[in-house]
Amino acid sequence: MSRGGGKGLSLKDKLDGNELDLSLCDLNEVPVRELAALPKATVLDLSCNNLISLPSDFCSLMHLVKLDLSKNRLQQLPLDFGRLVNLQHLDLLNNRLVTLPVSFAQLKNLKWLDLKDNPLDPVLAKVAGDCLDEKQCKQAAVKVLQHMKAIQSEQDRQRQRKLQAEREMEKKREAEQRAKEAQERELRKREKAEEKERRRREYDAQKAAKQEMEKKTKKETVQSRKPASSSRPSQPPRHKPSWSRSVLRVLLFGLFCIFCTLAACKLTELQRQPLCVSVNTLYEDVVAALQNHKTLQNILQHNSQQ
Repeated sequence: MSRGGGKGLSLKDKLDGNELDLSLCDLNEVPVRELAALPKATVLDLSCNNLISLPSDFCSLMHLVKLDLSKNRLQQLPLDFGRLVNLQHLDLLNNRLVTLPVSFAQLKNLKWLDLKDNPLDPVLAKVAGDCLDEKQCKQAAVKVLQHMKAIQSEQDRQRQRKLQAEREMEKKREAEQRAKEAQERELRKREKAEEKERRRREYDAQKAAKQEMEKKTKKETVQSRKPASSSRPSQPPRHKPSWSRSVLRVLLFGLFCIFCTLAACKLTELQRQPLCVSVNTLYEDVVAALQNHKTLQNILQHNSQQ
């Protein structure tokens, strides 16, 4: 196994029972693939190397029970370090760690922890305390786990509050969207009603115009059928024939009255009355005068024969 890549010498040669000692190998990276092939190696010593970080797949070594990473240059642990749920003993002495990942709270089987000689956050350093003996290291494991669980709980609460806020915001957006859609539907409904009313007015106007046009056409047709008497100014007015007929009626009535009087005076006993005597004398004079005209004489003779 070379110093840089951890390859060359088989890891099985380093395996002693369930313990695998890779300390003082000047390692720059962890041979995770080779370690995964040795599930019996539950105790792994990687102390006194040049490790700056652990690869993300390191957390797949869930068979580890004891892990020594002391005296390296680790600046942080993988975010899913808590996947090493079987880990009971963890030595992180003399590294460059400032904080621990929140998933650290999932190491429920951790019984021993050493975080000395790390530039830890003051709060975490106070919680971890010293690890000068077995008791203090066990207390450090318990306290750090409690601290990380509290942080995890607080983060979970914050995440829940954030999620709740996002849900509330989403509900608000949905409510606003529904209100907006309702307004748009109402607007479309109002516009549709206005459009319908406009079309109805146009229809009524067109219908009225059509009726007016039909009336006008009918009137023009009736007028065209009447005699064009008004276009002939030479004909006499309508009231003249009516006046002539009235005069004719009066004359006929007068003649009828005269005829009746003559008949009464000639044929009845009234002929001896003074009035009838005058009428008969007037009649005889008129007849005598008219007999001088041949035409009238012929007419009178014709009438006498009748």
